[in-house]
Amino acid sequence: MAIEQQTGETPDKREERGRELYGLSWRAVVLAALFLVLSLVWMKHAGLVGHGAQLGESVPVVPAVGALLVLTLLLPLTARLPRWLRLSRPGVLMVYAFLCIAVSMSSVGVARMLFPNCTALFYFATPENNFAEFQKHIPDWITPQEPEVIRQMYEASDMALTATGMPEWLLEWAVVPWGAWMVPLLSWTVLLLAAFVAMLSLMTMFRRQWVERERLTFPIVHLVMEIAGGDRPAAALSFFKSGAMWAGFAIAAIYNVMNILNAWNPAVPAMGRGKDLGALFTERPWSAIRPLTIAWRPENFGLGYLVPTDITFSVWVFYIALRLANVFQVAAGYDIAGFPFVQEQSFGSYLALGIFLIVVAREHLGNVFRKAFTAVRSVDDTNEPMSYRQAAIGLVVGMGLMLVWTSAAGMALWTAVIYLGLFLLFSLVYARARAEAGAAMVWLFPFYQHKRMMISIAGSEPYQRFGGWSNLTIFSLLMFLSRGYFQSMMAYQIEATKIADEARIKQRTMALWLLVALVVGLAGAYVIHLQAYYMHGANILEGGTTQGGYRTRLATQEYEELSSFMRGHKEPDRARTAAAGVGFLVAAGLIALRSIFLRFPLHPLGFAMVTAYGYPLWGPFFIVWVIKVLVLRIGGMGMYRRLIPFFLGIVIGHFFTAGLVWGWLSIVNEMYRRYVVHFG
Repeated sequence: MAIEQQTGETPDKREERGRELYGLSWRAVVLAALFLVLSLVWMKHAGLVGHGAQLGESVPVVPAVGALLVLTLLLPLTARLPRWLRLSRPGVLMVYAFLCIAVSMSSVGVARMLFPNCTALFYFATPENNFAEFQKHIPDWITPQEPEVIRQMYEASDMALTATGMPEWLLEWAVVPWGAWMVPLLSWTVLLLAAFVAMLSLMTMFRRQWVERERLTFPIVHLVMEIAGGDRPAAALSFFKSGAMWAGFAIAAIYNVMNILNAWNPAVPAMGRGKDLGALFTERPWSAIRPLTIAWRPENFGLGYLVPTDITFSVWVFYIALRLANVFQVAAGYDIAGFPFVQEQSFGSYLALGIFLIVVAREHLGNVFRKAFTAVRSVDDTNEPMSYRQAAIGLVVGMGLMLVWTSAAGMALWTAVIYLGLFLLFSLVYARARAEAGAAMVWLFPFYQHKRMMISIAGSEPYQRFGGWSNLTIFSLLMFLSRGYFQSMMAYQIEATKIADEARIKQRTMALWLLVALVVGLAGAYVIHLQAYYMHGANILEGGTTQGGYRTRLATQEYEELSSFMRGHKEPDRARTAAAGVGFLVAAGLIALRSIFLRFPLHPLGFAMVTAYGYPLWGPFFIVWVIKVLVLRIGGMGMYRRLIPFFLGIVIGHFFTAGLVWGWLSIVNEMYRRYVVHFG
């Protein structure tokens, strides 16, 4: 009774309030906007102008991790403020989820790849490369086509070169021909928003299957929740008081600091970025085992500890097997360029896994569609990111809008259906890899293979015969969808819904918040890129000299290949097609073996991951597999759990030192070029 008099609440009311789900507060909105502006300025100077730390390439993105750390540590201090000014733990997590999506739009895998793809065909046209023949197939609502608008983007605006006395922040806005870019930017926003909605809808259909039925571990979410403490106020403080966490933090910090000092003075000992074991093999055929380098990626060591041992085991076993396959083919007297075609095998394995994920979830998907289109009430979708009816409609509308967009641009409908279908399927498999294995690598999918394998299987001639040159031109224009990592956004979506579950945030509020993050993030990405291009010239940005940086070279190479089709169509590539078939069969075989033998040690996801991007992954996973096996055998689950803060500390220490500290230093000092940190 005394408690009721003091608080004005009965025990029943307090219990009901404890079950309430959190929505979106104005504080979270303000903080998200503030951190996004800081992140955009940071990424513009550190990654685009300076070409140093690629902060949006990490998983999670460095600015989101920085905001999570800062706001979590501020939580106890704000407890003394008036209630309307206090930070809440769910609000902090909403800011984190927002930044993961919004910041990614300004990274090397989205906007920085989109702009060169739009314009390279116009700026780099010469009589020799026949680019002018394809310019007519690109509508003016996709990219500005005024020669001066394109030229000044690559060579810097005349105003930027001649203006004096104007403040730099004002000049950056004045130099951009916003009128010429407005319609193209809106059209690209429509396409990417449609793709995002389609992914969000597909993710909604699979969420309950993965989260509640299969209970996937979500290692990255585990890291985030350990930092933020979920909905328990004292948890974050206890995590930062953990001696094991600070020990792991110190190891990662010392590793990076020694490498930084070595960049200043080579006499300082440092581990470098990796250990080349391939140097031990100097004679044929064993020299064919190269590359065999253990990449020192602290984030993969730390999060790898949370990955199931069958996946870490599979990753390093399959990597060694693929390198030995190269040795055997050389020993047999062959020297086939590109063998064993690991990226092509990844295409096949991702295709097999995508089909398998749909088959496994068929019962749940049946319930989803019955709920969406009938009056069945046995399935509850009230706590889903959207109702199942909305998800079904969103998938159809999102995919349909993408098909309308590509068809209006000039792409044949049948080509777009295959290409975009692969895009969504591979997005699903990548999201599964993040949810189950938590590998902190944004490129962990068969990048570039959607388009390349379509050409390798059928050759280029059918795409021209049954769609015209406009079909092939738009096919090349949309290369960034498969070569970039926009498709990785589905992984952030499913992780955000898992965070919402853990922190008792309304799922539908989170879904709408992610849509806002996409649109706002795209707007910010457009602004900082166009400002940098017209102020400095795209030719000299991102490490370029006179012909643009890496993303520009990718675009010109893509159009050069397109031009080569006019001189002679590319024939089907039987070797690469066979490799894709092998990847499909190996993954399917592993799926079958694990279905028959429940303790079969090799995991198909490990095979798919290592063929997609195994070079920086296999070494850390091998070492952490050995450690985890020993820990479980010697100390059991108790010791395993006690060591989790140590390994999470390694991740946090790396992100703090190499991402936050070194990333900010890269703005003011060009020494970062001597020690470039790769997160992707």
